Amino acid sequence: MRTIEIMCLNTGYPCNCLTTGNPCEPCRMTAKDRETEEDHLSNNINSTGQVGATQSEPNLTLASSAVVRERGRSWGGLLSGIISLNILILGCALVSASAFNNSIIGSAELQIFLIILILLTTIWMLYYAIYMSVKDQAVTYKDGHAGPIWLRGGLVLFGLLSLIMDIFKIASYVGYLHCDSAVKVAFPVIQAVFILVQTYFLWIHAKDCAQLQRNITRCGLMLTLGTNLVIWMTLVTEESLHQTTIPEYPNKTKIYGRAAFNLRASYGDDKCKCSHSSCSMFKDAYYYLYPFNIEYSLFASAMAYVMWKNVGRKADEHHHHSVKFRVKDVFLGPIAGILLVIAGLATFIVYEVEVLKDDDDDDRLDRALMMHFVMNVVIVTLMSVSTMVGCVIHRLDQREYVSEKNPTRNLDVGLLIGASMGQFIISYFSIVATAAAGGKGYLNGLNLAWGVLTVIQLGLQNFFIIEGLHREPFHEEHPITVFTNPYVLEASRELSSLEGSDMDTKPSPVLTTHTLSHRPKLTWKRRVLKEVCAFLLLANIILWIMPAFGARPQFDHDVEIKFYKFSVWAAVVNIGLPFGIFYRMHSVASLFEVFVTS
Repeated sequence: MRTIEIMCLNTGYPCNCLTTGNPCEPCRMTAKDRETEEDHLSNNINSTGQVGATQSEPNLTLASSAVVRERGRSWGGLLSGIISLNILILGCALVSASAFNNSIIGSAELQIFLIILILLTTIWMLYYAIYMSVKDQAVTYKDGHAGPIWLRGGLVLFGLLSLIMDIFKIASYVGYLHCDSAVKVAFPVIQAVFILVQTYFLWIHAKDCAQLQRNITRCGLMLTLGTNLVIWMTLVTEESLHQTTIPEYPNKTKIYGRAAFNLRASYGDDKCKCSHSSCSMFKDAYYYLYPFNIEYSLFASAMAYVMWKNVGRKADEHHHHSVKFRVKDVFLGPIAGILLVIAGLATFIVYEVEVLKDDDDDDRLDRALMMHFVMNVVIVTLMSVSTMVGCVIHRLDQREYVSEKNPTRNLDVGLLIGASMGQFIISYFSIVATAAAGGKGYLNGLNLAWGVLTVIQLGLQNFFIIEGLHREPFHEEHPITVFTNPYVLEASRELSSLEGSDMDTKPSPVLTTHTLSHRPKLTWKRRVLKEVCAFLLLANIILWIMPAFGARPQFDHDVEIKFYKFSVWAAVVNIGLPFGIFYRMHSVASLFEVFVTS
């Protein structure tokens, strides 16, 4: 056992203070210092524990509020999703019933349902706009990627053309008031007001990341989304009925008179005659405006979905790169695209005129079909080649991939892939039917080539657009600021002038600055990407125009009808073609964004 010797601290005068129990002055002072130090350490430990406890309380509060916020977000998202799903299913049932069983549920009943949806959506949008304008700092966060100017500009353009369509509808339906339902006049009037309110709402609030009344906002946005999609389904169904007429005789496979309006699509019946002579003119006018109203509904649906995703999101409006649109950066792509659009329009007009003639000249129809097939084969071939060039440039590009969260980009990619499925379905069904028929004849060969090339072009274009959307924009060089120092610029002259002169009496030179605005020329990779984007953009426009305004070679060429029978092939085309038409317009918007960021 170890022995610890305790010695007195009074080295100058040794004493027996430790044995008697009366400590001397040095020992007493040392014991006091030791107690003071222990008290100090104890106080530090206690204060540290109190501070830690105090700091942990806000952390617990923040954690609990985050849990409550997350629960509210999931609850609001679930409720709004249920609302939208029920609206869509009920709308789909009513649209189908009015199209195929109009004796019980007709267009008037469907329009009453649409009027109710439109009124509820309009009331909510007005409430949201008024609430956000009255409430101080109601919108503190905005998504800089949501609602770009070209998307809102397209919404305004399609909305304006939809308003003109509603005016033509009103003028036409007024002639049937004496023998038909007044709902058919009330619906375009209410829809026109809805288009005005919704266009203003999306133009002003498309970038909002709502932080107040989140659950109400989510439900309202899902109501807006559901309403626009039901309107889209109604328009697509009417458009399909306009373009598809069942053959009158079993042995007649080629379908003529596609511009004849189907009476089931809310145009009155045989007993109800128009009271003025302009009805047919207004019908023909608003028939050609249907594609713009269809695209308007889809644009509004996409923007409402992005707003719904941004509810409760804390995004910074300035966290995205500032890019500029310059037409002068490209030349070959726009020129080639414009020539392609002109050639496509010319062949499309000739094709429609020849097909819509009343005589039953099969040779004339075959020549029109051959011209249309050749034009489409040329378009998709040129697009495939240019897209492959763009994909190679993307592989050579050294730009980083975008890492930040962006609901708009995710929606663009999802819509691009989903909408392309419609064109894929039609192309593959056509390929199978034509190949099974042996591909004999020049029309069958051209149809088969068109289907195969379309599949290749869709795959390449999807890859090119998605790759471009996920790349960081090219960074522009900032203006160069040059600081001019007169001492350095005129060193020799000043050295000579300083000799024999008084330094104190000489005025000090002033430091001057010069800003040089310098924008370097585009690199060859950037220029090629812009040329490819410009050409593909215009090519997609002409591929949107032809089916959107009436081209139906799927029904004018009888191979698929003979192979699948009319009812099956009509279902395939009427389901897939609306998505294919939307795919072309959505590709135009996505290619424009890739062009700007390149």
